[in-house]
Amino acid sequence: MEWTGARYADKPTLEVRTWIDAPPERVWALVCDITLMPGLSDELQSVEWLDGAAAPAVGARFLGRSRHEAFGEWETTSHIVEYEPGLVLAWAVEDPANPSAIWRFRLEPKDGGTELSEWMQLGPGRSGLSVAIDRMPEREQKIVFVRLREFERAIASTLEKIKERAEA
Repeated sequence: MEWTGARYADKPTLEVRTWIDAPPERVWALVCDITLMPGLSDELQSVEWLDGAAAPAVGARFLGRSRHEAFGEWETTSHIVEYEPGLVLAWAVEDPANPSAIWRFRLEPKDGGTELSEWMQLGPGRSGLSVAIDRMPEREQKIVFVRLREFERAIASTLEKIKERAEA
């Protein structure tokens, strides 16, 4: 990832893509099973559907518990904001109208397999990163850059693990 100088209010984004030698249906089954995600992530520790939901649908909510060496432990409620079976799954963290982050998986049939991308946006709503920025406003751009780099590595690892499972 190259330095962008982005600030949190800029709602910086990143996206990582991979090609998977498996049909979209197999990849989709992995992507939309959010209970698998803690096993694919070093930071996300657990997830559980809320309000009786058992699968993604626009408006469904889930609770995620996370842990990070620098930020400690926390939990967030995410809201499914985009759901097109077999194509797109996206969720907003905390307030859907002013999320602390948005995450999106997108699938596309390609070359006899599936292109899978994971995209994310920081902000504009407050998050744990906001607390660090409040403490060191002069380092905001560096804080944002470092966190985006962490997310980029984590997303690449998640996609690789999904690829391994889908191709097995």
